[in-house]
Amino acid sequence: MRSTLDRIRAEIVAHESNAWARDLGYEPLYAAAPGARIALIGQAPGRKAQESGIPWNDASGVRLRNWLGVDDVQFYDPNLFAIIPMDFYYPGKAASGDLPPRKDFARLWHQRILAELPDLRLTVLVGGYAQKYYLGGRAKPTLTETVRAYTEYLPSAIPLVHPSPLNFRWQTKNPWFEEEVVPALRSLVAGALAGG
Repeated sequence: MRSTLDRIRAEIVAHESNAWARDLGYEPLYAAAPGARIALIGQAPGRKAQESGIPWNDASGVRLRNWLGVDDVQFYDPNLFAIIPMDFYYPGKAASGDLPPRKDFARLWHQRILAELPDLRLTVLVGGYAQKYYLGGRAKPTLTETVRAYTEYLPSAIPLVHPSPLNFRWQTKNPWFEEEVVPALRSLVAGALAGG
């Protein structure tokens, strides 16, 4: 008998809005299991991740795992991390970077998936799309302000800048992120994975 999460995945694949992805042989790129302790919500898979079938399988993922203080084995264990981007498919290339995730995608699927994860202790919101959707009116006018105010969202959520190497200028201009937010993130992650 298939689990609810398996049925949801099958519905995502079969949904008419994802026919283009089926035609390209793309699988929805997310991971979740009932025992997950941390929900990692980002924007959408990059091209390399989509082609490999492995979420965060790029330089951004390496940096993210470093920020979280976890290794690949922990990160890719769906009973520890539920990896749930705002769109489960690579949206394509824009003039600068990738296209944004589809607007209604998270509304269709996220809450149904999250409802099957009763042990979640922490939600990591990576980038502006996830922060606007999940924080709503609690988000600040800019991503920088939202991340800077991270303590306002603790202990259940923590907002992060996207770990893309293209964000090096932002990180250079905002040294407080590595000095304050990353250590707090690692502590929260360690506590959540330990069951605290």
